Amino acid sequence: MNIYKKIRIALIYFALISIIGAGCKQSFLNELNPSNRTTDNYYVNAAGFESLTTSCYPLLRDIAQQRALTFPGTDVFAAGGWGAVYYNQPNPLGSSYDQYDIRLNASNGELQTLWDFLYREINRCNAVVSRAPAVTDMTDDLKNVRIAEAKFLRALCYFWAVQQWGDIPMPLVETTTASLEVTKIPAKDIYTQIINDLTESIPKLPPTPKDIGRASQGAAQFLLARIYLTRGWNFNNSLGGTAADFTSSLQLCDQIIGSGLYPLESNWNNLWPLHNINPNKETATAVSSVATCNKSKEVIFAIQYANAASYQGDPSVGTSTIGNDMHGRFGGGPSGVAQQARTSLYNRFLNGQTCTWAAYRLFDPALDARYYSTFNHVSYATTTGSVSLATNKPFPQTLTLSYIAGDTTAVARPWNSPVTTAAQRGVDIQGGTKKYSVINPNEYMGLGYITGTTPIVDVLAGPAPMFWKFFQPGITYGDGYSTFNDPLFRSAEVYLMAAEAIVKGATGGVLGTADVYYNKILDRALGTANAGKSPMRAAAPELVNDITNLVSYRATSATITVDMILDERARELLGEGNQRWYDLKRTGTLISRGTKYNPWIGYGLAGTPLIAAKHLLRPIPQGMLDNSNPRIQQNDGY
Repeated sequence: MNIYKKIRIALIYFALISIIGAGCKQSFLNELNPSNRTTDNYYVNAAGFESLTTSCYPLLRDIAQQRALTFPGTDVFAAGGWGAVYYNQPNPLGSSYDQYDIRLNASNGELQTLWDFLYREINRCNAVVSRAPAVTDMTDDLKNVRIAEAKFLRALCYFWAVQQWGDIPMPLVETTTASLEVTKIPAKDIYTQIINDLTESIPKLPPTPKDIGRASQGAAQFLLARIYLTRGWNFNNSLGGTAADFTSSLQLCDQIIGSGLYPLESNWNNLWPLHNINPNKETATAVSSVATCNKSKEVIFAIQYANAASYQGDPSVGTSTIGNDMHGRFGGGPSGVAQQARTSLYNRFLNGQTCTWAAYRLFDPALDARYYSTFNHVSYATTTGSVSLATNKPFPQTLTLSYIAGDTTAVARPWNSPVTTAAQRGVDIQGGTKKYSVINPNEYMGLGYITGTTPIVDVLAGPAPMFWKFFQPGITYGDGYSTFNDPLFRSAEVYLMAAEAIVKGATGGVLGTADVYYNKILDRALGTANAGKSPMRAAAPELVNDITNLVSYRATSATITVDMILDERARELLGEGNQRWYDLKRTGTLISRGTKYNPWIGYGLAGTPLIAAKHLLRPIPQGMLDNSNPRIQQNDGY
């Protein structure tokens, strides 16, 4: 049943940022409500209260799709491309999220949007908690479950917000009237409240919810484990964390593992939509492609997209976000040769987040199954087409190549296996013999200059390896139509959190030392045939042409470090959970790893990196500053 048909008129709009409506003329506020249904007369019984609780879930879709503040500007993702830096384009300009320049300020639209969504969701959750006592026709046990769900979701949103902005407002009751008074609460008190919410919720939430997609006991334990892990690092000594938090995190991880409810998939590919690397040979449908991954027991909590009847997109925020858009937002698409436009074959490939060179070079393509499952190296024609090489530079030819659907149009070589002779290249290169372009790793994401300012023009130039992990075939072309449930929490991360906690001093791990937890995830990626082997990554992932300087990423009790765990988190969780920026901030490595591995961060402005300590917190959005009296204090440095 679509709950929004019942509550569309009565949905709660109020949040901290909604006070601007107080200045509207009365005539614009008059509403026709033929059913005479309001929040005060609808959320008073069991049916209305159930609708209210369910309405707390869909907004997670909108929040999770605000990725500009969680992936770009890190070691493994940049916004858009990064070729301009490496290929000597004059006065290169990238995204403010990567360059951390003056454009990343309080007026940034993504900051305002994320803030608004988070506080709108918090207010919905507060409404559940505030209105629960008035509901008398529901059993106390069920009511307590619904309150626990709301507190879990509120804790999740406050956790995201406090990591972004530090000290923030913390309303804990439903906002129903406009007010200009806003008080920032210290981050340590936000963490205390989050921990209290989750500690209260864990015993009340069911281990296995009857309704798919609702919060479970395991989901609350997972979130609490991550929060203890984060507080233990005690950013700027502002979170109230102690070394005991790492042990608390480890204990929760062991409880989740020991429950047996979330076993690791034996095959990593079962976590993702089924798809063929050649879309012309695709046999999976939109429904069949997600039949396995959406039922994976490894996933502890996922944002629902396949459950459209219960978790529709949210009309209250005027969005068309009715489905998952992960398939089209992580950058990389086929070559531009002989491609149908705007079809579901390759669907939409927007460069919202693009992998850095280093991200590819963290994997062993020969041993680690996650490499070819994450990246698609071959591009195929999807229609009949042709291309002339007459304008090719520096090797123009009187040659026209023709293609039919299914022909190979580009091959991007893996980072450790470039072709070494001209004959192995495409005919766009002098001496090449292939009908398609062959892209060596040092040509990913752009082309250089012949001499001076004369650019190379390669009419066959193909892409870097496409990000293929989330691709779902058979869905309508567009941003929001995938039915792949977005896995925010899964048990693989539990093992890596446990490993990190032990490296930071936690004791008493049920499985043993940190390397045992870490290698559990690594060996699953290697598969039965390669389990126990030592996969090799680039020792210096930031160096483009170095393919001989390698290092093993199998852990031992003597070699495991936080950086090693961050590398493994990148391989295992690349693009998941809106998490990477938080990982680097938590571990104090955002500046060091970002500067080293993200070309834009390292370049900064005119070759001078701009990222600084102030960027570990975001500026409070301008809308919040303008709508508070006394004016809320801006974060330092902005």
